Amino acid sequence: MNNAKMWLVVKPSVGVPLLLAGVAVGSLLVHVGVVLHSSWYSDFVNGRDLGSSAATAQAPFDTGPTVASLLAK
Repeated sequence: MNNAKMWLVVKPSVGVPLLLAGVAVGSLLVHVGVVLHSSWYSDFVNGRDLGSSAATAQAPFDTGPTVASLLAK
């Protein structure tokens, strides 16, 4: 094991649960982020075609400035 001396400082009965809790919290945060910040998730859960919701259809897609508009300045 590469970091075997770590267990001389932190007892395994404390360190292993902390490590596993950290992984669980990180995973939960990633999943909450996907649910809250994606427009396709509700369509996926409800069995509709992805991108078919009214919010996606009404939202304009802004691609930012084009090369022609930047060169015209």
